[in-house]
Amino acid sequence: AMARNLGAWAAIALALIAGYQYRYELQDVASRVTAGLVPGSPLALGVEDGHATVTLDKADNGHFEARILINGNPVRAVVDTGATSTVLTSQDAQAAGFNPAALNYTIPVSTANGMARAAAVKTDQIAIGGIMRRDMSVMIAAPGMLSQSLLGMNFIGSLSGFDVRGDRMILRD
Repeated sequence: AMARNLGAWAAIALALIAGYQYRYELQDVASRVTAGLVPGSPLALGVEDGHATVTLDKADNGHFEARILINGNPVRAVVDTGATSTVLTSQDAQAAGFNPAALNYTIPVSTANGMARAAAVKTDQIAIGGIMRRDMSVMIAAPGMLSQSLLGMNFIGSLSGFDVRGDRMILRD
């Protein structure tokens, strides 16, 4: 009985050591499972040469969608390298703590659906995974002008790089 108990404890110790040794791989597996279940959640968060990386999976609609935090509030946005600025829908702007009713929509912006009007505001922070930018300007589209928020080049251009390989987009801080 003593030998059997000792064997069980040895197996538990071995499992704990293996789990610790493979903690990053296990974290990656957990991220991939979550990404499959929660659309827009990053496929993987990592660090390359001391810089944070975020890997996104292409959504069923063919776009790269990301769950970003604006002033700490979650917003779903499409990564749009064709958009000069990050643009929020009126609903997402409200969720991020802005008051869309108090804004002046005087800036013309061109979207995939034609021209729209927007207002410029300053965010405290925009974050995706471990990548964060402070005091960044974003546009808020006039109510009903935009169906989904866009993460634009003002954010993407602040990164050290990004690349697309097949159905994956990797953003590098």
